[in-house]
Amino acid sequence: MIPRPANPPAFHIITGGPGSGKTTLIDALALEGFHYMPEAGRAIIRDQVAIGGTALPWSDRAAFAELMLAWELLSWHEAHARAGPVIFDRGVPDVSGYLRVSGLPVPAHLSEAARLFRYQPRVFIAPPWRAIFMADAERRQDFAEAEATYEAMVAVYTELGYELMMLPFAPVTERACFVRSAIAGDLD
Repeated sequence: MIPRPANPPAFHIITGGPGSGKTTLIDALALEGFHYMPEAGRAIIRDQVAIGGTALPWSDRAAFAELMLAWELLSWHEAHARAGPVIFDRGVPDVSGYLRVSGLPVPAHLSEAARLFRYQPRVFIAPPWRAIFMADAERRQDFAEAEATYEAMVAVYTELGYELMMLPFAPVTERACFVRSAIAGDLD
């Protein structure tokens, strides 16, 4: 069994609904030298499409969720090799939120993973932002589903005892400054 750390490592999650600027923000922080772990969803979709797989959000949501869980667990372990803070583009709890939005049950092993694999207690959450939201070949959700995903993430992370820090509706440079300050302990 994986021991639950008394103090979670310097792992910081940025979550929220699709199209809310999470990945753009993480890319900006990476350019500043922050270590990061990329989002599972887009990579899994690209891989599944390339191989003709069916573990896709529009084909087999349960299988897609299992691949996301495996990705997030691997990312959590790999992040231990990085020095300093690591920014995650979503985390293990996001898989539970995804299943809730999909109307699927959250299996016991996923709930256990969310309990065991912890991140910093403050989680950055990007609210739905219509002005920047765009669908594409991998992000087929509409804005209503983006809002529902955001609400599911709020519920899941709150239930797991995380404190949510709302990202401001602001240019990426201001959002990056907000995250840097919070990680440095300048925001309460």
